[in-house]
Amino acid sequence: MADERRGIGHVFLVITRKLLKMIRQFFRIRGMPSAMIAFVALLVIYVSFGISEPAVFSTQNILNLLRSMSKYLIIGIGQSYLLITGNIDLSLGSTVGMSAMISATLMTRAMNPFLAAAITLAACLAVGFANGFLVGKCQLPPFIATLGTMFTARGVAYMVNNNRNTDTIASGIGKEAATVFQNVFYYGKSIGLFNTFWVALGVFAVAFFLLSKTRTGRHIYAIGSNVEAAKLSGVSVFMTTTKAYMVASFCAFVVGLILCAQSGMGNMEAGNTYEMYAVAAGVIGGISPLGGTGLLLGTFMGAAVWQTLENGLNMISAQVGLQRIAIGVIVVFSVLLDVVIRRGTLTKLRSLLKSVIIGQSRL
Repeated sequence: MADERRGIGHVFLVITRKLLKMIRQFFRIRGMPSAMIAFVALLVIYVSFGISEPAVFSTQNILNLLRSMSKYLIIGIGQSYLLITGNIDLSLGSTVGMSAMISATLMTRAMNPFLAAAITLAACLAVGFANGFLVGKCQLPPFIATLGTMFTARGVAYMVNNNRNTDTIASGIGKEAATVFQNVFYYGKSIGLFNTFWVALGVFAVAFFLLSKTRTGRHIYAIGSNVEAAKLSGVSVFMTTTKAYMVASFCAFVVGLILCAQSGMGNMEAGNTYEMYAVAAGVIGGISPLGGTGLLLGTFMGAAVWQTLENGLNMISAQVGLQRIAIGVIVVFSVLLDVVIRRGTLTKLRSLLKSVIIGQSRL
């Protein structure tokens, strides 16, 4: 009996050690600790609002929350690619607006929705290529380069329908075709969830694979960590930067279609300030604005935190100003945490505490 107990105890010990080893390896993944911090913050925020207002826990609210979060997730993925390279894209919101306006204008003129989407995609990718060329080839500061394309893309959004919002897309392609388009991107459901969330999940899965399992993904991290070392290793900074900007523009294109489907028309101001929402989603989830660090899983959590906070504050009828202040504080705190971790302050503090504890135990 004693041998049997020792045998069971030994097996339990081996399993525990393997489990702890797996947990340690899990948290050693670059960017994982920050993503998990965002996840814990998400749970705390959601439960706190749920206690204050039980309707937060309702099925309908959860479905609406996931649908609303999807736009922030998709645009956050695009910005995260660029933040990891050490760059940024201020033109994302304007590209969203351009996407919504071009697609809606073409559909109001009786163009097939799929063909309209293809033309819109080409226009959005052209913005991404221009950004990549200006930053990667001409070596303009990303802030300046994308500031220029931000105004250009917004100008196209205004001009495409002669400086006015479009009519409803049903006026051109018909009510039935318009309903199909709107259901695919916004109002329809599949397996109990809004299609918007499934679209976002699809974009996330592809972007996650490209970033974590391909050579381009490794190059994106490389130029964000040390651009000179990446060049010496044979990485094409121009091509990698351009690819990252085109991914961001593709994400803006998808969000533009979602906003067009949501309203059933094109709005010249669609996507306004979405570039900042994208930065917030990434940074809150641990994507470092200094480059080279972060996981798209963190962006997922960051978008969820953003939308849960916005949703909860709306549910308790908080002022819009308070919502903006809360988001601003969280973004600043997230960046400060990243700076602290990069400087090794937490590691030094842990070593100091360890030495103090050991010293006291000797006494």
